[in-house]
Amino acid sequence: MRGRTIAVTVAAVAAVTGGGFAVTGLVDQSDAKGSGQQQTELPPATAPITEGDLVSSTSVDGTLGYNKESKVNSGAAGTVTWISAAGAKIRRDDRLYAVDGKSVRLMYGTEPMYRSLRSGNSGNDVRQLKRNLRALGYGSGLVADNKFTPGTADAVKRWQRAHGLEETGETGPDQIAFAPGAVRVQSANAAVGDRTALGQRLLTTTGSGRVVRLQVKVAQAALAKVGKKVQVQLPDGTRTRGTVSSVGSTAKSGDDPNDKTPRIAVVVTFGDPGKVKGFDKSPATVRLKGETRKNVLSVPVGALLALDDGSFGVQVVENGKAREVKVKLGMFAQGRVEISGDGLRGGMRVGVPST
Repeated sequence: MRGRTIAVTVAAVAAVTGGGFAVTGLVDQSDAKGSGQQQTELPPATAPITEGDLVSSTSVDGTLGYNKESKVNSGAAGTVTWISAAGAKIRRDDRLYAVDGKSVRLMYGTEPMYRSLRSGNSGNDVRQLKRNLRALGYGSGLVADNKFTPGTADAVKRWQRAHGLEETGETGPDQIAFAPGAVRVQSANAAVGDRTALGQRLLTTTGSGRVVRLQVKVAQAALAKVGKKVQVQLPDGTRTRGTVSSVGSTAKSGDDPNDKTPRIAVVVTFGDPGKVKGFDKSPATVRLKGETRKNVLSVPVGALLALDDGSFGVQVVENGKAREVKVKLGMFAQGRVEISGDGLRGGMRVGVPST
């Protein structure tokens, strides 16, 4: 039987089961019958049929950064006379910035400092203030409730005295800014000498935890579920494990005008962020693991032949002869495809394009 020429191209698409490839072929119809097996000419190269586990996965480029990005707005109007530098780590009672020579310091709390606090006030912001005064040693006898008592005013005065402030027993946004914990200054949004208005952004801060932020195609979003373990390649080439901590709920097009594919925002955190090295905004690659098929036969995608009847096959080479064997396709992954067919076994050689 005279051999035939078959050219195969492979394109990534979402429509084919298990991950991502469609196969099309151009066939010389001169002697094709589309049977399950038939003799053909020897291929230019061969590769083995592999028996083992096949794992679908995809690698997505992201950006190494820090968690809990937030902003610090000015608590007073005036001239900026001091401001924290990018990269600075600010802890409880450290200075964030100063306006007209008066420093605003960090205290820990989830509710922002939005008003002046004085005797007679009550609320969660009062509770936060009292907890900080206790932690700093200025109010060891305070009860950490939500009432601003005369004892609270005395503790505020002690704190003000320690920082050279007028001892009013009252405090507010012009002296304190609340954040959930210690922060890292990502960028200063003003410089010394700038005029600032009340509520104007002065600093952009983050937490100290390292994260990778990435945009995942909607078609691949199922690979990035919250709590899923992933592998991350860091900017220095080292690899470490991470966990998907959040997945966006809204798909948006990317910034590239030539690629409007909708994507979902994903954040990956690390079990030991202190060991993660790399500059802020530097590139990192996240490998998202999908389905695993156990003990299956697979071949390089390039080994597939498009047969006349619309099915697919491979060209098995044995004893110096080649024959086509019709196959059923399974999952595509890692440049390979799961196959099954009559008489196929691991270790057999199949035809592939020359390299």
